[in-house]
Amino acid sequence: MFWAPGRGFVPSLIILAVVGFTGAAFGQAGVPAAATSRDADGRLIVHAIRLPEMFVLDGKLDEAIYTQVQPAGGFVQAEPNFGQPATEQTQLWVFFDDQAIYVGIKCFDSGMDQWSSLDMRRDGQNLTRGENIGLALDTFHDRRNGFLFGANPAGGMADSAVTNERDSNRDWNTIWETKTSKFDGGWSVEMAIPFKSLRYGAGDTQTWGINLRRTVAWKNETTFLTEVPLGGQGSVNSALFKFSSAATLVGIQAPPVSRLFEIKPYGISSMKTEQKGADLANKGSANVGLDVKTGVSESLVADFTYNTDFAQVEDDEQQVNLTRFSLFFPEKREFFLEGQGIFTFGGYAQRRNNNPGDMPLPFFSRRIGIDDEGHAIPMLGGGRMTGRVGKYSLGLLNIQTKEDADLHQVGTNFSVVRARRDILRRSNVGVIAINRSAYGERESANQTYGADGIFSFFQNVNINTFAQKTATPGRIGSDTAYRAQFEWVPDRYGIAVEQTRVGKNFNPEVGYVRRFDFVRNFVDLRFSPRPAHNRFVRRYIYTGSFDRFERQSDGTLETRIAEATFGAELQNADVLNIQYLDDFEQLSINTPFFSSTAIIAPGRYPMRTLHADYELSAQHAVSGLVTYDQGGFYGGTKTSIGYSRGRVEAVRNLFVEPTLSLNWVDLPQKKFAANVISSRATYLFSPHALLSALLQFNSSNHALSTNARFRWEYRPGSDFFVVYNDGRDTRGAGYPDLTGRTLTVKMTRFFRR
Repeated sequence: MFWAPGRGFVPSLIILAVVGFTGAAFGQAGVPAAATSRDADGRLIVHAIRLPEMFVLDGKLDEAIYTQVQPAGGFVQAEPNFGQPATEQTQLWVFFDDQAIYVGIKCFDSGMDQWSSLDMRRDGQNLTRGENIGLALDTFHDRRNGFLFGANPAGGMADSAVTNERDSNRDWNTIWETKTSKFDGGWSVEMAIPFKSLRYGAGDTQTWGINLRRTVAWKNETTFLTEVPLGGQGSVNSALFKFSSAATLVGIQAPPVSRLFEIKPYGISSMKTEQKGADLANKGSANVGLDVKTGVSESLVADFTYNTDFAQVEDDEQQVNLTRFSLFFPEKREFFLEGQGIFTFGGYAQRRNNNPGDMPLPFFSRRIGIDDEGHAIPMLGGGRMTGRVGKYSLGLLNIQTKEDADLHQVGTNFSVVRARRDILRRSNVGVIAINRSAYGERESANQTYGADGIFSFFQNVNINTFAQKTATPGRIGSDTAYRAQFEWVPDRYGIAVEQTRVGKNFNPEVGYVRRFDFVRNFVDLRFSPRPAHNRFVRRYIYTGSFDRFERQSDGTLETRIAEATFGAELQNADVLNIQYLDDFEQLSINTPFFSSTAIIAPGRYPMRTLHADYELSAQHAVSGLVTYDQGGFYGGTKTSIGYSRGRVEAVRNLFVEPTLSLNWVDLPQKKFAANVISSRATYLFSPHALLSALLQFNSSNHALSTNARFRWEYRPGSDFFVVYNDGRDTRGAGYPDLTGRTLTVKMTRFFRR
């Protein structure tokens, strides 16, 4: 295989010389070389073999070397029968040359006719819901950090970076290639990952960690190359993060880590239609920009961006907000996503849906370049440096935004410094400092400082701690936040205990805080037995929790929530949950709700709610999560019906993903409905080209929006985008009135030295 910078993998330009079969590579003449062995502790060792002959990346595994080298096998189940041999066998080979590491995987499958539809989107959330494999590489062999590479039979691919065996950044993307093929009785995969796409330690001969996960979705079976302990209620897919349980990969002779240099210029042109009073006005624009990535050392990488533009990013998904708090929208911009693992703080990425809830974050990248209304603020540029120096992980970020008269925004500078040190076996401590410069009428800057500790013991004990402090002119005292959390999360039992304190004047202007001036005490208990010989249920889940919020300044009770849940994970991968909530809220002032014009008067409000949800797995023709809520709501009642994470393959490679949130609220002072209806349609031409459209209606602001995107990765790392945005007001009679629209064409070109 030959790797040409800027050209991708070119099978027709194979220039590996045939060097013959040596005893070191293939053992005795005519005897296949062993691919595995065991160390003194019994840990599996996988031997990488230097490629001796031509190798075409086509996924077929038909080169002679596959018969001359014995594969690694003996996969064991994580689900449904932990520790038992896999019922569908998997074989693994690892090769290398001077350019890249190559992985061949053969997946035997006796039920290919029972496969569900397969998603080809890169990093698509549905990729792991069907048949797929996931490869884990611990390139520094520190048994806590590494890279994941995934593929499915349709050619879909995914990659991510994992830190501390727990935080996965799925938006980390690098240059690599995969091809898949089907054979009578299964499917196969070949991966080629250039050494330039990885970071690793010094030395010609490398020792890495390696593991492989195989998902047989039609059986709801997950197997691993090495046995990986399960724990908690997280997806079994996250067990691949456990680098401490991975096999050892030896024999790779890697080239010295070069000073990486990548450059990606872009050109963009757009036509914008905006409301100017009662009229609509058109305005055209064009621009260019540049992203540069360069290696500072073997494991430190610096990124620079100029005239940064995110026109290709999909719109935020609309949400119904029936709380007294602001909504949390996730970061979607590539520049901020790629290095976010370094900047995570206090273990918040463990939260469900990556939402911190009531945990305050010192740094939340959406505070940079996006105002409170969700409008994009133009960015002049900036830089970022991330990576490792010995046992230290370092992250530096500096961004300068431009002035925008239309949005009444002035130029502002944002700086973040993050350092984290590995201690013990799987623990770390760190510090963070954030500065937002003075801007507009603000003559002084805002700073946030923090220290955190993430301690993991044995296989299932975690302790998460942090302390934060802000400095804001005019806010003196009560400007700190603290958290201490203990988790014990084995598979059968679980307990979590937490206390969080946030002061009244705590004000991280580049962070996220949902509520202020509180002390939170929380406890959660879980019992999740696995019944033997049950044809329908794989695991029952019983949980109970108690959550209490008191005002820190005077001890007044504000919120108290008691919750009991019964859940069942079925053998066909469906999941059922029934939940009862006893909620008490005490309001001291008139409180508006963000999704309606209703004002809730001060008072004490006990509320009881019954919640039920059922998730249809990907094996069904129609999949998704159906929810139902019925109960009290601030002196009245609320009924909600929802459908999310849905997917229907209308025709081959055309996926429709509808979302529905219908809410009927009956208060003494007012009745209203708050509804969001949306649907995303995606047509996949190939794993590298797609056309998608997101259509959304929000009854709260009578807004109908459309976001359509065409993306074509015409060569590895280089993209062509066409993006159309349309916003309309539905309050008038007849066809909704246009409030604004934009047509954008953007092209990037990737070069690597």
